[in-house]
Amino acid sequence: MESYILFFIIAVATILSPGPGVILTLTNAIRYGTSGAIGGILGIAFGTFIVAGVSATSLGVILATSAVAFSIMKYIGAAYLIYLGIKLWRSPTKQVEASLGGTKNRKLQFAEGLTLQLTNPKAVFFFMSIFPQFVNYNSNFVGQFFLLVVTYSGLVIIIHALYAHLAKSARGWLSSEKGGRMVNRVGGGTFMCFGVGLASASK
Repeated sequence: MESYILFFIIAVATILSPGPGVILTLTNAIRYGTSGAIGGILGIAFGTFIVAGVSATSLGVILATSAVAFSIMKYIGAAYLIYLGIKLWRSPTKQVEASLGGTKNRKLQFAEGLTLQLTNPKAVFFFMSIFPQFVNYNSNFVGQFFLLVVTYSGLVIIIHALYAHLAKSARGWLSSEKGGRMVNRVGGGTFMCFGVGLASASK
């Protein structure tokens, strides 16, 4: 825990790196505005919290040591990413909306963000490889681990909210039918590429 600052820097760099979660946040922000991306961001953060917890349990060890368990999670995650990509690609082309309307949409986006994070086996490997190096097992292990998990999940919310705010500036030149189609195609295609990449990944 003496290296907490180093952990903080690694966490920031990792979360800033483009990935499925970032693409989901950017797509939602461009289509619905900053407030419209909040549901997905909270889903990703909560999923991160759960995955980090799993990585500290025997379930994480099973996923790390069992090729079958890893493959099952990998293909489920890949299928979900490809599903999101096809769904976005085929979404009706419409002008970018000013804001997200309706509680149902936010709940749906929360579920998408949560599922996105829970079906990514690479997240478990990340936490299993990073967290132990910043924990002193001769003292309160649970308290230290909880601090790291809360820090990481909190950074997910802050950084993704920043991404959403920055993406809002692109809504002006995307507020046309052509712009809406481009958002659908680029976002959908990126999700599908991530899905194919995950399906072909090894431990």
